[in-house]
Amino acid sequence: MARIESRVRDLVGSDADMRAAVETVLDRADDGEVEWADVRDELTSGQWGRLIEKGILVDGDEGFRLADVGETRAGLEDDTSGSGGSSSSSTDIDTGDSSWSKYDKGAAVVTVGLFLGYSVSEVRNLIGGVMDVALGPLAEMLPFYAVVMVLALATGLYSTLLQANLMDMEKMGMYQERMKDIQQRQKDAKERGDDAELEKIQEEQMEAMGDQMGMFKEQFRPMVWIMFLTIPVFLWMYWAIGVGGNAQPHIITGNIVLPLVGTAEWTQGVLGPMQAWIVWYFLCSMGFTQIIRKSLNIDMSPSAS
Repeated sequence: MARIESRVRDLVGSDADMRAAVETVLDRADDGEVEWADVRDELTSGQWGRLIEKGILVDGDEGFRLADVGETRAGLEDDTSGSGGSSSSSTDIDTGDSSWSKYDKGAAVVTVGLFLGYSVSEVRNLIGGVMDVALGPLAEMLPFYAVVMVLALATGLYSTLLQANLMDMEKMGMYQERMKDIQQRQKDAKERGDDAELEKIQEEQMEAMGDQMGMFKEQFRPMVWIMFLTIPVFLWMYWAIGVGGNAQPHIITGNIVLPLVGTAEWTQGVLGPMQAWIVWYFLCSMGFTQIIRKSLNIDMSPSAS
């Protein structure tokens, strides 16, 4: 039963409010079982659900009972030196940790403004001209297909690093783990015909909606920075090739030879409406991104310990 002690320690270490919740359940369960009605004035449905989810509370004859009272008490006592533990050790997820900083919000605002460059030629020309200060010399040294490869390599590198550093994969795994657990318990309760348990799980699902928002924020935060850095690169390619109504190319780019397509102009549609330059960029980007992730041993799949 040592695992119960560890689970209690994890819960209490990640959220100080869970200590009071566990102590309340301990007090109510001293004589045997405890029901949601006994503690609903002192616990939230989310706290109650997490105690069940972690196996600290298990099914009893009429309500719930502590899986092991002694280990639960030991978990509280041993936690006195570890109350500042990381939230990543538990599925008790603080969605507030996903709040964006002022820099994230500023990048989001600028990114929205950069999107104007795709439809407003003045903005596109302004950004293209500014980016050409840095990228123009590169275009003079290399053929344009190689320039696109270099840009795809650069965007793939910083996109991977931003995702690895700004997305908490362990927390993402916890979001998914909690939702899977809720769904499994809901399925089991339906099979048993346990309406009371279903009602409790539905209350927990409502609270878990906050976790869904936290997951979305975790996913979108690095995307803001990736777009913040990548949109100017794309607008420079628009400007250089002459993409858009009545746009004139600013760089002599020649043609490109694509697999299964053959020789094509850069602005020629080769995959439905997708033009040759964007197809070539995506082919290079996908290939380089996979190589970068393998080389740096970066796993972008959510996982929970």
